[in-house]
Amino acid sequence: MLKPGSLWVLLVGLVVLGLPALACGLPGQVAPTATRQVEILFQDDFSDPDSGWDRRQDSDGVTDYTGDGAYRIRVDTPNLEVWANPGRNFKDVQIEVDATKVAGPDDNDFGVLCRYVDTQNFYFFLISSDGYFGIGKKVNGETQVIGAENLESHTAIRQGTTTNHIRADCVGNTLSLHVNGTLLRTVNDEALKEGDVGLIAGAYAEPGVEIFFDNFMVYKP
Repeated sequence: MLKPGSLWVLLVGLVVLGLPALACGLPGQVAPTATRQVEILFQDDFSDPDSGWDRRQDSDGVTDYTGDGAYRIRVDTPNLEVWANPGRNFKDVQIEVDATKVAGPDDNDFGVLCRYVDTQNFYFFLISSDGYFGIGKKVNGETQVIGAENLESHTAIRQGTTTNHIRADCVGNTLSLHVNGTLLRTVNDEALKEGDVGLIAGAYAEPGVEIFFDNFMVYKP
């Protein structure tokens, strides 16, 4: 997976790290999508550090609750992706989350996972703090962006430290990514049928990427 002009390497031995959520909300937080009459399959505002997400810290980074109502992923190794999962299993889902860069370079990526089977098999929905996005998969250890050669840019993505509201739909063979209410891309893929959900963040040449996530929702589509 490549961003123009950036080397992107998805390492097999990825770290799962995170920090507690901000009960008071993140600065500049985007309001969640308007209330709808749908079934909520899972939700987490990260106010409870025992809600089941990974809690790790080592030389590669951190995945843990922040302690004040958010979940933190920090990446301290170049060309590395770090993710976290709550230990659930779903088939068709609509995932929404607020994500804010709090430290590190804008040349990064972050977003959500669906149909996570193991470290070698899952779908990912990414944006970056310099305005890029992509939908992709890792299947049997091979990583591929779906529907494009590289991550591509879009003006709907708010750059820098501004909060972005990310929505990812995994419904049947259809995968869609929305950011701040705008549909960025829809693709089709049949590789994975069910699995866990999750959060992900990555660094390219410069480490120190730190993303806070809040208001994680999983709806039945």
